[in-house]
Order: sequence, then C-alpha cells, then structure tokens
Amino acid sequence: MSLAETYRGLRVIDLSANIAGPLACMILGDLGADVIKIEPPDTGEATRALPPRWDPESERDGGWESTVFLTLNRNKRSAALDIRTGAGRDAVLRIVRDADVVVESFRPGVADRLGLGFDDLSQASPRLVHCSVNAFGDGPLGHDRPGYDALIQAFTGIMEMTGDPDGEPARAAPSVVDISTGLWAAISITAALARRAAEPGPQRLSASLVDSGFFLLCHQVMGYLGSGGFPSRLGSAAPSTAPYEAFRTADGTIMIAAATDRLFARLCQALEMPELAADPRFRTVADRVATRSELAEVMAGRLRTGTAQTWLARIAAAGVPAGPVNDLAAALAHPLTAERAIIRAAAPGRIPALKQVRLPIDTGADCIMSQPPALGEHTAEILAEAGFSADEISGFGPSVTAEGKAEPR
Repeated sequence: MSLAETYRGLRVIDLSANIAGPLACMILGDLGADVIKIEPPDTGEATRALPPRWDPESERDGGWESTVFLTLNRNKRSAALDIRTGAGRDAVLRIVRDADVVVESFRPGVADRLGLGFDDLSQASPRLVHCSVNAFGDGPLGHDRPGYDALIQAFTGIMEMTGDPDGEPARAAPSVVDISTGLWAAISITAALARRAAEPGPQRLSASLVDSGFFLLCHQVMGYLGSGGFPSRLGSAAPSTAPYEAFRTADGTIMIAAATDRLFARLCQALEMPELAADPRFRTVADRVATRSELAEVMAGRLRTGTAQTWLARIAAAGVPAGPVNDLAAALAHPLTAERAIIRAAAPGRIPALKQVRLPIDTGADCIMSQPPALGEHTAEILAEAGFSADEISGFGPSVTAEGKAEPR
C-alpha cells in the first residue's frame, strides 16, 4: 500500500486562508484525502487575488489565480458558501457530518461567533479532529494580536538576526514561519488521526505561528539560555564556525562551508595560502570565530583573483564543501533539480501547462496533482453529497450549476 492510499477515504474541510492552514490541508490532499475548501462566494480565499498571476497575459480573459493560491490548493474541491449567513453556516455543518478533519484559521473567537467553533463542529462530527491555525495562540495575551509571517519573524527575533552586519534587520525571503506552521499542523493532525482508535471523541489541536517562529530558532534559543548571548546579524555567515559564508569572486559569489579545523586546513591548501592554517589567529574554530572579520578579509582578497568556477573546482577537489550562490532561475535550471523531480506537471485542467512543486516526501507514484479548483467549482456536487436536494442547491444562487461547476463570473 502506498502512502497516498493510507489517507484515501479521509475527508478534510479546509476553512483556512493564506499559507499555513491551506498547506496543511494540501499535504493531506496529496496523501490521498478528499479535501473540501470552503470559500466566500464573491471573492474566494484571500490569496486568489495576490500577485503575481500564473500567466499575466491571460488577464485579458479574466486571468488565472495568484501563484500563491495555485501553490497551496491543489488536490482540493471548492465550495463557495457565505458562512456569515444562516444558510451558509448550516450547509457547512451538514458537510462536516462526514468529515474527519477541519482546519480553520479564524482569529480567536470568530468561529464561535459564526456558529462554527469547535463545539458546533464536533457536535456535527463526534470524532472530528479540529485544528486551529493562529498567530499568537488563543490565550489572553495573544487573543487580539494580528499576525502574519513577517510580524512573527519580527516578534521572535528572526528578523533582528537576519541581514548584513551594518544593514537593517531583514525578513527571510521564504515564508518560513507560515510554511513550518503548516507542517506542524499536518504532523499534529496525522498524530491525532492515529490516536482516534484509543481516543474516540473529538480532538482539539492548535498550530501557532509564534510557536513555529521560536522553534525555527531552537538552537539560538538554547544558546541564549545557556550563555546569555545571541548572534548578531552576520549576513551569510554562521555564528558557531568560520569560514562559513559567501565570498565574492572575480565574476560571481560562492558559498564556502569549512566548518572544522581539518576542512579549514584543506581550504587553505586549495587557496594556495597554507600559512593561514598555521596563523595563531585562525588555528582553531574558536579562534576563527573570534577573528571572523579578519579571516574573511584575507580570504576575500584571494578569492577575487579568480573566477567562481575556478575556485569551486579547486575547493571541491580538496574535499571542502562549497557551491555557487544561485539565483532562482539558475537553481531551477540545474540538472539536479530535474533529477529530484522538484517541479512536476499538474493534471490536465483549466490552466494550460500548469506546473507544481512537489512535497519533499515520497507520496508514491500514484499521487496525482489535480489542479487547484476554480472558485465554487464543486459547490453543487459537495452540497449534493451532504444531502441537499436540487431545489435546495439552486437556492444558493445562480453561480452554482447542476454539474457542480461555477458559472463564469
């Protein structure tokens, strides 16, 4: 049995928005679960509108959705329901009757006010695994604090540690807090599903961005607790060893990771500077960390005399870890990226030649990447599965057709 087959038959309701919650649901969808995304009927989930779009030229014909939305919402079905209305709320509760998992990312208190809180949903599905994705938790100090990835990076200290020593604090380019929170949510959900045989009642889970932010800094936190110090901004360098940073060459930038004394001695030979290994300033890792700037200045002067390719060949021949500093285009074009099948074609659908980024786990050869749904594409079929009659379905508005597709907007 493949990993994907393990989750076949599992139903997940995605009431979340942005990145963390949708990612957790998409992981379950990639693993074979039936994921139903509930979206506002007028605008859809918020990330549908974010730039850039998959094909900017298609905007003349209505445009494809945001690449952010397309990244995080494959293998899902979309139901367009206004949960602020009684009819929309009741429809969600009926859909949840057959659900195993609900993921939501409302601000604390909002779901309860809508009648879609944990108590409401678990009454509809008594064995429900309910996961709330939030920014600062649901306690009194975090209850009313708005939170996004960048705000958590700022709050936890990630931003203060990131950037050049003489520059301003910088946000890490990837949405590291959102993405890691989505992963923690998915892990918590799978653990809860495994517990259901022993704990047959509903289970309430929480995945908080602030928790993820601090755990991303786990060894820096331990360093501070143990020593009272924390790393300042070091650019590409590492606080615990040197040389372990990026250097300019005559025609580009390379990353060198000579983390140990043995590797440093080999690097000095490759650079034809054996005297550096014997220099009292640089003899041990601790010495090199204390004199990081002096060492970097000496190495930078030498590395600027040759090309990136020349130095990488010499350093690699010496057995020292080093590599090019690529931009995204170069990284995607590298043969290793193709070897690892990082980018895969989505199943045929409404967006021609749509590509997707695979999960970094083995979901099995039978994992199909169905295209992210159009807004409300499956409303009618989902309502029919929940027991609504054709007349009841038509009452949700003209945008829902008998075929379960959203009419052109």
